[in-house]
Amino acid sequence: MSNEVNQNTAEGEQVFAENKMGVMPVKKLILTMSLPMMISMLVQALYNIVDSIFVARLSEDALTAVTLAFPMQNLMIAMGSGTGVGINALLSRSLGKKDYEEASNAANTGIFLNFLNYVIFALLGLFAVRPFIHSQTDNPVIADYGITYLTWICILSVGVFFQMTFERLLQSTGMTFHSMISQLTGAIINMILDPMLIFGLGPFPKLGVAGAAIATIFGQVTAACLGLYLNISKNKEITLSLKRIIRPVGKTVKQIYVVGIPSIAMMSIGSIMTYLLNKILATFSSTAVAVFGVYFKLQSFFFMPIFGLNNGMIPVLSFNYGARKTDRIKEALRFSVVFAVSIMAFGTLVFEAIPVLLLRLFDASDNMIAIGTTALRIIAIHFPIAAICISLGSVFQAFAKSTYSLVISLARQLFALIPAAWLLSLAGDVNLVWFAFLVAEVMSLIMTSIFYRKIKREIIDTL
Repeated sequence: MSNEVNQNTAEGEQVFAENKMGVMPVKKLILTMSLPMMISMLVQALYNIVDSIFVARLSEDALTAVTLAFPMQNLMIAMGSGTGVGINALLSRSLGKKDYEEASNAANTGIFLNFLNYVIFALLGLFAVRPFIHSQTDNPVIADYGITYLTWICILSVGVFFQMTFERLLQSTGMTFHSMISQLTGAIINMILDPMLIFGLGPFPKLGVAGAAIATIFGQVTAACLGLYLNISKNKEITLSLKRIIRPVGKTVKQIYVVGIPSIAMMSIGSIMTYLLNKILATFSSTAVAVFGVYFKLQSFFFMPIFGLNNGMIPVLSFNYGARKTDRIKEALRFSVVFAVSIMAFGTLVFEAIPVLLLRLFDASDNMIAIGTTALRIIAIHFPIAAICISLGSVFQAFAKSTYSLVISLARQLFALIPAAWLLSLAGDVNLVWFAFLVAEVMSLIMTSIFYRKIKREIIDTL
């Protein structure tokens, strides 16, 4: 695999002069950068929902099993995406400073690091999945479903790690349309194969939950291959070569993980939170756990576009930070916060207005509808608050202050949400547990505001 691009200084200056992140009107730039990722993440969210809809048609136990597998899946995404955040921030900042050698080092070293992440999860798939699932349930049917699904996902996770890496490389250089094409392709293939492999349609055997996992894997591998092709053929601001990939630069590894490790830790906290909340809800019933799983799928339809906006914001902020353009940074933040809050306010309205219709998509029983209707309406109250926190959090990642995000995430999910959920569960009413999300988000807003003011005063206002 090689795409040797010999760039001389004059070519480098021309690339810098033409890079849209430094010259395009800010609102147009954010829309140009973010909309392709928001669209692709909407499709990804739709895939997640459709995937669970098909699994729910097998049984509520199968849906619960996939929910129990989610914490480890989320950990996998945390490792790949967190490493990608580090790659993204370093690469975009390097381009802003016109340091094209450092940008290429970030790309090649990042590929190597995510290959190591794959090796780790392949080993976990072989040795850790069974005890992990059994630690959350003693129901043998649910356990068998969960073990089968998660073993496939972990052992063949190479696709998801390389998909995230190659999409981040495209995003970092402003090629978000090509990143969207890669992600859309993988998600669409997933949705097409899901019913075929789960239920045995056409020439395919009926594989049940294993079919859901295999469809996911096949989509990820396809997206990764397409992402690699697009980087080699279209991305002229970085140089990819196998020789450079297998010889990572130590300094670059450190720079990637200065941003990446806090981001990984922050997202990994979500795995711990989900695991512990599953255990709290399981004291009520497996149906309560299934409701939590359905909520996570449904909320992704609104949260994923916000994360797409966030992903589009990070290279814009990093580039203009490197170029010392304060006004563009401030304008980008103002616009993104308003945009994000608008999306999430709409999400709150949807959850409040039609929770029963949403739950029936998952073949919900009467008991699941009774629990789920209250859950969706209570949890959705915090959506606009979350939008503010996510948007402002892009500053922490772009300016290599991801430690702030880590502290906020710890406070929100482990020191606020889980203790609040546990205390509320002691009342014996599962409906009270859902208020823990609102408690945690208020905590997050307070801390995000404090850290953002600090960065604005010490960095943004002094550029």
